[in-house]
Amino acid sequence: MTDAFGRAIRDHFRGERDEPLLHRDGEETVEHPIEAFYFADFDPSEDPAHEWLASRLRGPLVDLGAGTGRHALYFQERFETVAIEPSPALVETMRERGVEDAREGDMFALREAFPRDRFGSALANGTQIGLAGSMRGLTEFLGDLAYVTTPDATAVVDCYDPTHPATADLVGYRDDPMPGLAHRVMFFEYEGETNPILQLRLFSPARLREAAVGTGWAVEEVARGDDENGYHYRAALRKR
Repeated sequence: MTDAFGRAIRDHFRGERDEPLLHRDGEETVEHPIEAFYFADFDPSEDPAHEWLASRLRGPLVDLGAGTGRHALYFQERFETVAIEPSPALVETMRERGVEDAREGDMFALREAFPRDRFGSALANGTQIGLAGSMRGLTEFLGDLAYVTTPDATAVVDCYDPTHPATADLVGYRDDPMPGLAHRVMFFEYEGETNPILQLRLFSPARLREAAVGTGWAVEEVARGDDENGYHYRAALRKR
């Protein structure tokens, strides 16, 4: 499988990137902001949004879709942290950056990778829950996440809210007649290589709460971005 997305970020880290990472939907094309998205500092003492996230997590932690290890590097200094990422190039990048336990893995195959009650909390930051593809898929993911976490576990996930008007401006946005749901279709291109097309489902906080019913999780709190980024939200989950 191609790994244009991961290679571009790895090359950027190594100082070897000469071409942009393109974020595309048909003819609509924008340059993906690698430095801002993947290499900005994560410092809860400097940013209230970071403090909110950090205060809701504890160890052992599983960092799902960990990217460059931005969060894992912080949390591993405080408790055991396992970072999983499907991109081989990003796993290499995490290890080069000092992530102690970086593994190639699929966040939608948790039962196959980890035993019951393995983690005290989980982080899925980067809107990856959209790859669940449907309300049923999201419920199944939350059920699997409940299996590999302790009875008193916590989790933080994030998404773009389809009920916010600015969400429609995202590259690849597709409307949906069902309230609180939308689609996003896009792909990445780097040095002429393209990743497979991503088809994501966008869930409002209300839809996330609905999907959590029966999984063992409940949405405890929702935190939105600032005025400019109000279409993005993080949700703190806790086991019932």
